[in-house]
Amino acid sequence: MTVRLRAVLDTNVFVSAARTPRGVCGRILATAFAGHWTMVVSEQLLDELAEVLHRPWLSDSLAKGEAEEFTAAVRQIAEVVADPQPSAVRAVRDEDDEFLVALARSAGVDVLVSGDRDLLVLDNPEHPVWTPAIFLARISDPSAR
Repeated sequence: MTVRLRAVLDTNVFVSAARTPRGVCGRILATAFAGHWTMVVSEQLLDELAEVLHRPWLSDSLAKGEAEEFTAAVRQIAEVVADPQPSAVRAVRDEDDEFLVALARSAGVDVLVSGDRDLLVLDNPEHPVWTPAIFLARISDPSAR
């Protein structure tokens, strides 16, 4: 029996997937929908995703109702875990990203996936941060993990 990789995706990965379904981030989501790995989310992450997908600058990329459909689809296939407790120790430069690190830690995922430079500079072997391209390459070739 193979243990599936569990990962938290940063909101920027979801947004890129929604805007460009055939791009790297879109292909990452497609592999989650195909059951190749387990996406882990919390209510806070889903709320942030829904809020960001409704921002005016995305209106040219998403038709009316697509933001709701996208968020609902993510919820349907993801493992939804409790929101993490805030940490007393700040792990990242950008305070807004702190909950992602806390979510990865509390959910015990294998990796956090982000294009955010503030997260990519973290050096934590317990919860590594991979770019979307690295994540896609590794889930496409399990021997590369």
